[in-house]
Amino acid sequence: MKIVVLAGGLSTERDVSFVSGMQVYKALKRKGHQAILMDVFLGYDGDVTEDIFEKDYDWAADIGAISESDPDIAKVKALRKDQSENFFGPNVIDLCQKADIVFLALHGANGEDGKIQAAFDLLGIKYTGTGYKSSALAIDKEITKQLFVRNNIPTPKDLLEGTNGDASALEYPCVVKVCCGGSSVGVYIVKNEAEYKEAVKQAGKYEGRILVERYIKGREFSVGVVDGKALPVIEIAPIKGFYDYKNKYQAGSAIETCPADIDATIAKVMGGVAERVVAALGIETYARMDFMMDEQNQFYCLEANTLPGMTPTSLLPQEAAAVGVSFDELCEWIVRISLNKYQN
Repeated sequence: MKIVVLAGGLSTERDVSFVSGMQVYKALKRKGHQAILMDVFLGYDGDVTEDIFEKDYDWAADIGAISESDPDIAKVKALRKDQSENFFGPNVIDLCQKADIVFLALHGANGEDGKIQAAFDLLGIKYTGTGYKSSALAIDKEITKQLFVRNNIPTPKDLLEGTNGDASALEYPCVVKVCCGGSSVGVYIVKNEAEYKEAVKQAGKYEGRILVERYIKGREFSVGVVDGKALPVIEIAPIKGFYDYKNKYQAGSAIETCPADIDATIAKVMGGVAERVVAALGIETYARMDFMMDEQNQFYCLEANTLPGMTPTSLLPQEAAAVGVSFDELCEWIVRISLNKYQN
């Protein structure tokens, strides 16, 4: 098949997206597909010929490693040759329309929030992953939390409810996070009112809406769901601090165990809750749900990721490997069930 892998963009997860895209692109090439890897924002400035998918060209040659801090978006915008306000770079739409399907390796804003999915629906472009509506619901942690509560899905208490934003009324420690962020960018664990005010200030640099949750002290887990069925639970144990941007993407920063070393009944129930999250948000094809479990073995779902990372250290590929599905097979699986979405 002719497949465009879209990565990059203008979100704080740009670097992560590139490495996900590079891994997916290489896997699809190994599976015999005619794949192209593109930055959705910078696009492709060369000639778009009918045989472009057949050219012997390494589209991943210029992709580097993930930095320890989120990227400078202003510098990225300055690289755009035409300086257009159009989010889609040169020839992106043209190439996507020529492809059989687009593999979305985008993360965060303008990729995981449903905007690109909605645009592609209007243009008749097929893409991997869930649709625009469930993407928009899942990216917004405040809306997600409301749907969790409505569907009896355990989730940490929203501490801002009923306080009118009064920091002195909060329970410390607590977690301050931007509503629509990802990769733990804009997430802070605060221990007192002074740290809370500083966290709100820092979070405000990313977006104007924040969520303040009860801090769950314990163990962190994740569960991928592919085609409606949960994969084995994986445990993430950061060597230092919490599972922030650096610990997620710098090799050796966390110990990941799959299947997780937890009671089999708890693992089964957690997997069932992950499947319920997918149903509650209307997510199609695949997603990954993040959980925290306290010292009393009570677990809470934090969020749903509709385009989970596909980097060398990402969780979903490790979960798939635990049931004998290689990275290449996982990419092929995602393409297949995404195409089935259109047939159904």
